[in-house]
Amino acid sequence: MQIQAPKGTKDVLPQESYKWQFVESKIRELCRLYGIYEIRTPVIEHTELFARGVGDTTDIVQKEMYTFTDKGDRSITLKPEGTAGVVRAFLENRLFNEPMPQKMFYLNSPVFRYEKPQAGRLREHHQFGIELFGSPSYEADAEIMLLALELLKQLGLSDLALHINSIGCKKCRRQYNEALRAYLDDHIEEMCSTCKSRIDRNPMRIIDCKEEKCRQICKGAPRTIDFLCDDCKAHFEGLKRNLDFCGVSYVVDTDIVRGLDYYTGTVFEIVSNNVGAQGTVCGGGRYNDLVEELGGQPLPAVGFGLGLERLLLVMENTRAIFPDAPKVKVYFAATGERPRLLAFSLVQQLREKGIPAEFDHMDRSIKAQFKYANKLGAQYTVVIGDDELNDGSANIKNMGDGIETMVQLDDIVDFFTE
Repeated sequence: MQIQAPKGTKDVLPQESYKWQFVESKIRELCRLYGIYEIRTPVIEHTELFARGVGDTTDIVQKEMYTFTDKGDRSITLKPEGTAGVVRAFLENRLFNEPMPQKMFYLNSPVFRYEKPQAGRLREHHQFGIELFGSPSYEADAEIMLLALELLKQLGLSDLALHINSIGCKKCRRQYNEALRAYLDDHIEEMCSTCKSRIDRNPMRIIDCKEEKCRQICKGAPRTIDFLCDDCKAHFEGLKRNLDFCGVSYVVDTDIVRGLDYYTGTVFEIVSNNVGAQGTVCGGGRYNDLVEELGGQPLPAVGFGLGLERLLLVMENTRAIFPDAPKVKVYFAATGERPRLLAFSLVQQLREKGIPAEFDHMDRSIKAQFKYANKLGAQYTVVIGDDELNDGSANIKNMGDGIETMVQLDDIVDFFTE
């Protein structure tokens, strides 16, 4: 039987990878402008990190994690999201002693979730995320939203909407949970088994349930925004003022609670209408309690994450313009041992000068080499055979306009570098 990739994983082939590189280059340049620097964390972490940080009532921890016991009898998990690992690294490396805010990003970070594969959502997918530690200000919330919107704009995306909400802090969440439980008590028999187990421990998770019967029940549920304390209300109003002043359109969407337990206060999503029912391209918010929850001193933080596969899918659906795939500039067609030796040497010299060049490794006929050069999209072809060696010159053909130029063999490298 032929071995295949595991379900929910996907190969990125050479003819597609340049699109990823284009997106990654835009991300790196934008993060540089915002003074945000890269962090890289391990693919595996201790399972406790996600049980404590993400929350043991979330779908991720309850249903989706890839967890195993290693040879040292330790419970290890392939990371299902990026933030918890960054917070662990922040604490372990004592970055809290550095000047605040600490701003960092991760890119092309693989994450693993056991869920039903669908368009733009795989069991192994890759994320870009921003984490900003130390600032309690709504201006920090606005900054990362503006970065996300600017990135999507630079990538040519349209038909996007920024949705914002506030889910409050521990203080106002307590009152909200009481009101939510009172509402849900009348519907408990109609809920799925997972939500029945959440009603006492973390009722707000029920708002995020994907089961249709639970979604229908939650349409009439109380909303967090109606229970905000004065501080949370002031923070949310400040965020809206900041977005208004910058001319950013947004929708206050009280359905957003996000699927991870560490969120507090501001939450947001950037939504596209071009992916189908699951239209969220980017999501994030505040997690002011997570650093303390994982053993540090209280420290506010805010961030977001987006899946690169989903982002690329939206770009393709909206016909965003990708750059052309990289092409070979010069292709050397050669036959015979001595001509091939010279052609091979010239290819290496051009590459050392930064010029993409290629050479036939398959011992094709000259005609077949020209066909291959066309397939590679070569801008120029150079034919070298015994006659060219004897004459000391070769014919260089521009494959775009057909113009041919005779050049001395010793001058070929200079011809292309100049």
